[in-house]
Amino acid sequence: MSSPKPTWSLADLQKIIAHHWGYRTLRPLQDQAMQAVLDGRDSLVVLPTGGGKSLCYQAPAVLRGGTTVVISPLIALMKDQVDSLRACGIAAASIDSSLSATERFAYEMDVRQGEVRLLFLSPERLVQTAFYRVLQQIEVHTFAIDEAHCISHWGHDFRPEYRQLRRLREFFPQAAVHAYTATATEAVRRDIIAQLALQNPVVLVGNFDRPNLLYRVLPRHDVLKQTLEVLERHQGEAGIIYCLRRRDVDELAAALRKKHIKALPYHAGMSSEERQAVQDAFASEQVDVIVATVAFGMGIDRSNVRFVLHTAMPKSLEHYQQETGRAGRDGLEAECVLLYSGADIITFKSMLTKSAQEAGTEAHLPNVFQHLDDMDRYCRGAVCRHRALVRYFGQDYAPDNCNACDLCLGDTEAVPDALIVAQKILSCVARVKQSFGIGHVIAVLRGENTENVRKRGHDKLTTFGLLKGHSRADVRDWVYQLIAQEVLQQVGDDYPVLRLNDASWEVMRGQRQVRLVQLVRRKKGQRPEKTKMETISWEGVDRELFEALRRLRRDLARERQVSAFIIFEDRVLRELARVRPSTLERMRLVPGVGDKRLRDFGARFLELIVDHCRARGLPFDVPPVC
Repeated sequence: MSSPKPTWSLADLQKIIAHHWGYRTLRPLQDQAMQAVLDGRDSLVVLPTGGGKSLCYQAPAVLRGGTTVVISPLIALMKDQVDSLRACGIAAASIDSSLSATERFAYEMDVRQGEVRLLFLSPERLVQTAFYRVLQQIEVHTFAIDEAHCISHWGHDFRPEYRQLRRLREFFPQAAVHAYTATATEAVRRDIIAQLALQNPVVLVGNFDRPNLLYRVLPRHDVLKQTLEVLERHQGEAGIIYCLRRRDVDELAAALRKKHIKALPYHAGMSSEERQAVQDAFASEQVDVIVATVAFGMGIDRSNVRFVLHTAMPKSLEHYQQETGRAGRDGLEAECVLLYSGADIITFKSMLTKSAQEAGTEAHLPNVFQHLDDMDRYCRGAVCRHRALVRYFGQDYAPDNCNACDLCLGDTEAVPDALIVAQKILSCVARVKQSFGIGHVIAVLRGENTENVRKRGHDKLTTFGLLKGHSRADVRDWVYQLIAQEVLQQVGDDYPVLRLNDASWEVMRGQRQVRLVQLVRRKKGQRPEKTKMETISWEGVDRELFEALRRLRRDLARERQVSAFIIFEDRVLRELARVRPSTLERMRLVPGVGDKRLRDFGARFLELIVDHCRARGLPFDVPPVC
């Protein structure tokens, strides 16, 4: 007679979570996602970055016992998760290529003896080696597929090796499979379910909105100057600056170092050892600013990234959501700035067309171009950024004003008399007989007395000097905005020239409207408006104490050779600097302080807090902000 199947309740889970992780409440959909794991049902869970996906499979693994196998794409990502679990007092391991033969043998023995609750593997190790036989012997009953969008051709980060995970059903027909991702449109969700052969899965899709993120899309005019403006707002804070090309990465990183800003480059042209050193320096808070191509990101689990700056338009809204999602993973405020030019989509289409022709994949170009067009519309759109992103992923956004994007905060404004400005630009293109590029047209419009203009007699044109009161950067940006709205064309590869089309003449006749935007002119040194979330999250926080706690965390992370957030996340440090606990018992009440972390680190942090408060005559045990 078989023993009855054990049952677990959410109350049992919450005790586990409070003990190990120090949290006493769950986030939206976490309870349902965990229940699916406890019930042994397949599931697909789509939660935004920072929504607590990993806890959905980690906590049930501790409660149920046995071994849960987690499939993850990168060694760095696996290492951070294993370090974090061990810091919580949970037996976890990863078996990967970074291990010696002795270490790998020792971990395999731990797995065989049932001593590992969460085992992290790459998809290749699971299906391309005989290791799956070890897992069959211990009768693994739960698989968690992290970054599950990698399995889909329709996703933004397709990885062929993920397709092999369909063999899980062959190897483990009785096991439950759970897929987790932060970014998946409806088409991607359908593909994940089909490729993994999920059986009657529980499908949970959270709110795609990240209310803690401030989105700004600004006209690009001077990358270094605009980068420095962002860095000035985030002094001493962590950030990622994305560039389109390796050359751009190296040049911008060098320029920042000349300004005495410690910034490291990261791109695929560097050796694996160099890239690993940069990742380690960033994770351990030895450096806070990384200038990178999109090769940098998925393996980075640093939770306190306070800004992400794109110096050019990403390839798709899925990429943008994933890359900006690296900011504010701890739920605290973070800024996402995108410097945009209408030239970006032209550059991308040219690069991708050439690449597709060389690879013989032209058939995929229409789909790729659709993603680019969607991204371009987002950049030049007049709709709240939060609303536009949420709608793209098939959800509604109720608030009239998000109070957390450039449009709702008034960072940009409509150009007065935009139609007249557009007519002047288009008329100039016509007057120079549609035979010149952007630079020359701008020179004529601004009335620049140059030899090129004079020798062609263009200083005698009626359009000469029509926009002389405006900067070259503004006029260039307006030209690209007109190109993006398809009322002007740029054609040719070696020497691109501006050409008119039917829509151009409709604008010149006043039969078609256009919208042009420009940055709000602020006084020198005037900062953009703070978001409501930024104001609230710092309310009552002793910033001097917070920085001291950060330094202690950095020292402890260096001692233990782990990422700094493994010790405590920023939100824990802010709360400690807000309430200033007087005892370990009081410290234990701060969310995120579990039993093992309290034992390992509590005394060191408490000593610092007590010394700080006594030296300044500050009160202890301040009631939390409601």
